[in-house]
Amino acid sequence: MKKLSAFFYLLTLSLAIFCVACDFKLKSNEEVEASQQLQVHRYDRLQSRYLTTGDFSALQQMNTDFPAETRTLLEDMLQLGEVNDAQINARFLNFYQDSTLQAILADAEIQYADMSDVEKLLDFSFSRLQKFIPSMPLPVVYAQIGALGQSIVVGDSLIGISLDKYLGADYPLYAQFYDEKQRATMTRKNIVPDCLVFWLLSRYPMPNFENATQQERDVHMGRIMWAANKSMNTLFFRSPYTTQAERYMIKHPNTNMEAFLMAK
Repeated sequence: MKKLSAFFYLLTLSLAIFCVACDFKLKSNEEVEASQQLQVHRYDRLQSRYLTTGDFSALQQMNTDFPAETRTLLEDMLQLGEVNDAQINARFLNFYQDSTLQAILADAEIQYADMSDVEKLLDFSFSRLQKFIPSMPLPVVYAQIGALGQSIVVGDSLIGISLDKYLGADYPLYAQFYDEKQRATMTRKNIVPDCLVFWLLSRYPMPNFENATQQERDVHMGRIMWAANKSMNTLFFRSPYTTQAERYMIKHPNTNMEAFLMAK
């Protein structure tokens, strides 16, 4: 699975000072299509079952039903070794015996026992995004429990949500690892905006990023966040660059979203 480049992750974090969440409410039932297309696959439940009880059948189901997700978690996120390594399952189980990770597993299971609100907003937002960009495929979305690493993992057709990074700004364990500004973005309401931003970045990366000026990078991120706002039909991300993007599109109503995101 191809993940977002590290610099895009860092870039998103660097712009957090510009991203102020407004009152973010789920759309009404009238706004959500009756035939929901997008669901969150609960890989995290199998993962938690194996890592807390050692249930081998859960591990087998992880490998059978979610092979790409398991490979990404073990090889890329946790870097425990290759998925076909004879000792990988034991290393995986032992890694999560850490008391902090066991607490996170338990707390994530309680907080995210029901993700129907997240599913509805994901479906609403990605359906709108697909209307703006008809060639845009709908991703397969799954939930997992990482180790306080990446919040969102994006592949060719997959989006992985690390629930351990969305346990709330006041979650006690976060204070040991993150500052107040970072913790403010580690909430349930940030899941869908983050999914949209990382998904869009994976498809519309900035050309010649390494040689671009900081302002050019900020302008590109402003466009990405503007597109995420439009998809959610709410002003979640706010910055001078999202405002600039909005003003440009108002003045150029014949410019479609894809052309705008690809513009240099």
